[in-house]
Amino acid sequence: IADGLDTRRRDRLARLIVDKAKETGLAAEAGLAQGECEREALQKIDTWLCDLKDLAVKDGLHVFGRAPHTDDADWLACADAERAALLDALDGKRVHPGPAGAPARGRRDVLPTGRNLYTADPRVLPTQTAMELGTRAAGEIVRGYLQEHGEMPRALVIDLWGSSTLRTGGEEIAQGLALMGCRPVWDPATGRVTGVEVLPPAVMGRPRIDVTFRISGLFRDLFPVQIALLDAAIKLVAARDEDAHENPLAAAATESGAAPERIFGNAPGAYGAGIEDLLGSESCEAVSDEALSAAYLAATSHAYGGAEGSGSAREGAFADRVAKADLLVHISDDPTRDILEGAEDVAHMGGFAAAARALGANPDLVVLDTTNPDAPKARPLPQALARIVRARAISPAFIEGMMRHGARGAAELAETVDRLADFAEITDAVSDSLFDAIHEAYLADDAVRDFLLRENPSAARAIAERLDDAHRKGLWHPKRNDLYTDGILGAAEAAQ
Repeated sequence: IADGLDTRRRDRLARLIVDKAKETGLAAEAGLAQGECEREALQKIDTWLCDLKDLAVKDGLHVFGRAPHTDDADWLACADAERAALLDALDGKRVHPGPAGAPARGRRDVLPTGRNLYTADPRVLPTQTAMELGTRAAGEIVRGYLQEHGEMPRALVIDLWGSSTLRTGGEEIAQGLALMGCRPVWDPATGRVTGVEVLPPAVMGRPRIDVTFRISGLFRDLFPVQIALLDAAIKLVAARDEDAHENPLAAAATESGAAPERIFGNAPGAYGAGIEDLLGSESCEAVSDEALSAAYLAATSHAYGGAEGSGSAREGAFADRVAKADLLVHISDDPTRDILEGAEDVAHMGGFAAAARALGANPDLVVLDTTNPDAPKARPLPQALARIVRARAISPAFIEGMMRHGARGAAELAETVDRLADFAEITDAVSDSLFDAIHEAYLADDAVRDFLLRENPSAARAIAERLDDAHRKGLWHPKRNDLYTDGILGAAEAAQ
């Protein structure tokens, strides 16, 4: 309105909006440059706020056997089905089978819940739909890197998890294949994958990327067929006679004179990123990069491949891939959770970041958001964390939803702070403004602070200790002097 009626008022409002964005840290998160004109600055702020608005925020937690707030008959049937199945299982009776998958990504066939899950037929993964969506997501990875650096990435590492593969039908596998310039061959009658095809550079329209897969323990256990498929694709690309610029994988194979190893994971029977026990250290000093790097690389000790998808120890091989990577791609496909829920995401991304620093490298850390598979978005880790904090963690709707669940809800708030502090300690992706926002929402707010102390003093103490720890270690430089951590610690101790 001001833009069309009163230019002086428009200019004043524009300055106020930009100044407020700088004061709260939104300007940096939106990517405002020094000296940028107000019109461009407002456009970036508007784009960033729209991105925050689109994040789905859960209203409370799921309660077993309780019907959700919806008129959807399939969802309403879940509560009764869950209760009946649990009682049948306790009585030793048969629980009816049902498919696994994510209803939030269109898998209506998994409803109602409460059934004995069976997973997917690995012979059809990645599905043709997953390949289409994975190719789209691969293009977003390339676009984001080009926009940031002005050139193509030559090598990257992508985290490949079994749980994501089950939810998406193999989209993550498809992303890696597309980045290399490959696609599966499917049997037209059964839809099963029978081989892999390497696309010529002219069809791709860009150079190939040297992709390294860091597979989880669950992926290793569930998908040896897909490991064999990926290994076959890697060897086919490495064997092509193409220019080094067009095919960095083939150039690396020629230089080393050996078949390339690009699939790495834990030793058989082992799981995790290796650094989980180092997170949240109570030491006055942050855990060293050397310790984190050693633990992460030791946990990624085996190379996988061959017709059986088997592994063998390859000391130092994955470290070489980390040192040469331009970026890490970590996928977030589940709209019901984000990277501040659970220790797995920070362990894998943080372990990689620490290993890269220890090796003298500085790759990008990218969170590939495929929660809307039709519109994938590759965000740098700092932006991904800022989006979660701004749109979910400090959202009044989210906090009120957690407060309805008493002690369990308070524990969820503590989990968010814990994971944010972990990211701050292992990466440089957490700004002071995010800690400021969390402090204001959780401890400086009288109602929330009283809720934490009343319902879960242990969670209140945990939040205060992590924030105080971040302050002591120089990870957070608060804008205000009157922090509430000391008062919370004393009150929590008195309440326990």
